[in-house]
Amino acid sequence: MKTNEYKSPVAALLWSVMMAGFGQFYNGQYIFGFVLLITEFSANIASNLNLAIHHSIHGDFLGAHNVVDYQWGLFYPSVYVFSIWQAYNKAILMNHQRKGEEPQPRTYLTGFCIGLVAGMNFGVYWHHHFLDEISLIRFLTSPVHNGLALGVIGGIVGHLIEKYVNNRAKDKLKMR
Repeated sequence: MKTNEYKSPVAALLWSVMMAGFGQFYNGQYIFGFVLLITEFSANIASNLNLAIHHSIHGDFLGAHNVVDYQWGLFYPSVYVFSIWQAYNKAILMNHQRKGEEPQPRTYLTGFCIGLVAGMNFGVYWHHHFLDEISLIRFLTSPVHNGLALGVIGGIVGHLIEKYVNNRAKDKLKMR
């Protein structure tokens, strides 16, 4: 890995969105990327996620519910989102180091990622406890669809909370 090479944080993030560990490969963290990739594959296979996605896409939401191993299904979002968060922040850190700058003492997308994991886990686990009777949004009874929908909502809420907290901290520093 060249230490002078610019690493796009957005590219690192998007590679990790494609598959956990790919953003780390992009950043030159090959061993860590391989560990995340194997962990993602293991959680995917153990949770039957691909079969649940297949059932969900075909409208068989009960079938998706019945095939998911929820202990592994709840672990999957954590690995996936951590890979995204870490790759994005590592690319930013690497760019600061490349320029010889002192890295900023903060991370980015933390609120969004925490909210995304919490929302996805809530959606995956509790999908069958609500919305069963509303035919217009019946697709949310699938653990896959509900996990994604609540994950995005949780991510947005987490981002807004992080933004509010950061703004409050800045205001307090200005007052001093």
